[in-house]
Amino acid sequence: MNEQAWWWPISRVDDVGAQPQAVQLLGERLVLWQTDAGGVSLLTDRCPHRGAKLSMGRVQGDVLQCPYHGWRFGEQGHCVSIPAQPGFVPPASSAVCRHAVQQAHGLWWAVLGASTARSVPGSASASALGSAGPLHPIPQLLGLPARRLIYGPFDVATSAPRAVENFLDTAHFAYVHEGWLGDALHPEVPPYEVSHTSDGRPVIERYRAWQPRASASAQDGAWVEYRYEVLSPFAALLTKQGEGEGSAQDSYVIWACPQSPGSCRLWFAQYTTDGRTPDHELRDFQLAIFAQDQPILESQEPKALPLSGGEAMSAADRLSAAYRRYLQSCGITFGVC
Repeated sequence: MNEQAWWWPISRVDDVGAQPQAVQLLGERLVLWQTDAGGVSLLTDRCPHRGAKLSMGRVQGDVLQCPYHGWRFGEQGHCVSIPAQPGFVPPASSAVCRHAVQQAHGLWWAVLGASTARSVPGSASASALGSAGPLHPIPQLLGLPARRLIYGPFDVATSAPRAVENFLDTAHFAYVHEGWLGDALHPEVPPYEVSHTSDGRPVIERYRAWQPRASASAQDGAWVEYRYEVLSPFAALLTKQGEGEGSAQDSYVIWACPQSPGSCRLWFAQYTTDGRTPDHELRDFQLAIFAQDQPILESQEPKALPLSGGEAMSAADRLSAAYRRYLQSCGITFGVC
């Protein structure tokens, strides 16, 4: 599976604490946990003894204890003790598979298929991944405003590529976000050009739209300049700038974790020059916007994103078409059809 050659977001950094956290990635059940000393480990969420979920257990110092028989596992996944047999040294066959994790952009990221020996916590460098090929690096975010807020997680009953395509779509603004990001009396999508980065990621350098309320701080409607960039198969960036003097610049990133072919977990990061609006007002605005998107996303059928036809397109969908071609070029097979 080519998806094993990519890093995927699995949790906010701030959400990892004293209790083990169950996560799902590419159909695999995992457990993310932190030792008392601060080390973070990602293991397969299955005890090798009787298959119980380790995420139902508890952390004791530098070990994760299984809830069923108390088997204890260290950061590297090795079984360090079996309470029913004091003094017994568990063999290597009693270990749990550990997956590589690293921290970036306020999130923990993981890659499947990485054994204990390939773990690279805290490292942003790419490494080999066996038959899956070289490991793609986590996307970089350069030149964005310093103020950052992260919203989520949002668990959505649709595929990750469906969610990202919605983030890239502007034609729905007039209907799904009427009175906020769009106006049903002006649903037109102006002509725009799609270009590509040197590694093939789609970009719209300039998209101009009228929005009744473009941001949490907006008091009136305004023309807004958009820029879109696909960052990786399941991540994208948009930057918007109002035309009025002193208008804030806002950059939004969608980070999608593909949980199953028909479900995903999302985070939205906002980078803004708005230094006045309180955090809770910025958050409430974004929560309101996504609350409008989510039921539409979850109503779409099929939940997987069709890459080989089956859905009608118009000229307003140039970016969607480019995104689908990009997924094909990346060899993505999870959450698409």
